Amino acid sequence: MRWTSVVWSIVCLLLLLSLIYPLSIVTVFFMILPATILFATLNFRAFVLHVIPVWLIAMIVHPVNLLLGIYFIIPAIVMGRAYKKKAPALRTLMAGAGTILAEMLLLLLIGTVFLHFDLSGYVHEIVKMTMSPLKDVGGNNPLVNDMAWTPEDMQKVSDATMQMIPFAMIISSFMMAVITHSLARPIIESIGFHVPKLKPAREWMLPKSLIWYYLIGVVVEIFAHNSSNSFWTMIAANLVPLLHICFMIQAIGFFYYLGYTRKWHPVVPLLFAIPILLFPPMRIIGILDLAFPLRQFMTKSKR
Repeated sequence: MRWTSVVWSIVCLLLLLSLIYPLSIVTVFFMILPATILFATLNFRAFVLHVIPVWLIAMIVHPVNLLLGIYFIIPAIVMGRAYKKKAPALRTLMAGAGTILAEMLLLLLIGTVFLHFDLSGYVHEIVKMTMSPLKDVGGNNPLVNDMAWTPEDMQKVSDATMQMIPFAMIISSFMMAVITHSLARPIIESIGFHVPKLKPAREWMLPKSLIWYYLIGVVVEIFAHNSSNSFWTMIAANLVPLLHICFMIQAIGFFYYLGYTRKWHPVVPLLFAIPILLFPPMRIIGILDLAFPLRQFMTKSKR
């Protein structure tokens, strides 16, 4: 019952209570952090003694907070258990992100089957509510009347948003796991527990099979462009952007490797990483780094 554990219990409670306010769009990404730290640094009995009061207080404020607490405690336990076992950092990240994604899918399945939740209709209402001011502006101003949003335009935006939901779910779950690991690892280390960290950026090397997946995705995207089959359109809309992000990560790793071998100042690879994030076509460097022995070529040319 150290004071640090009590502090993290309070942080967990405050984050849980914040979910009923608009600020939740930010705080939700930190939801599993306190419980992860508690599970990794306490035995199971002490962990339960810290979590139960948090749930009881949150439930008194609003009963739905108990369900949210249970929802976010599961990936926290998964990542905390991985930290206890000294699992590699990448495996911990994948386990945490996979658990969050599985919970999202399960929640969507339960809402659709048992609660008759219409995700398509909900997305359409959100798009309609968001775009209605633009429609009103276009309808009241003759100078921009041609730019007014029609119901067909809103339906196209709704359909495109629906197709990108799997991509958004994967990215959001991975971001939650990355944020949790980035903050939890140094905190747990400062308490006195060793936690494996990710490999240095210069050692990042993704599987070469991503090149073949990318080629398949491009072919699917070409055939799905004018196709009425929504299944293939959804695959193309999600697979290709995910692979683009992978290639951007690979490109960043390449510049860090180049900076390490050429003895550059540590800021230089970071300066290369920024335009990669801001100018996506630079991912071609990551593709070349995977498809060809680009790093070995640069090392030989140095010699």
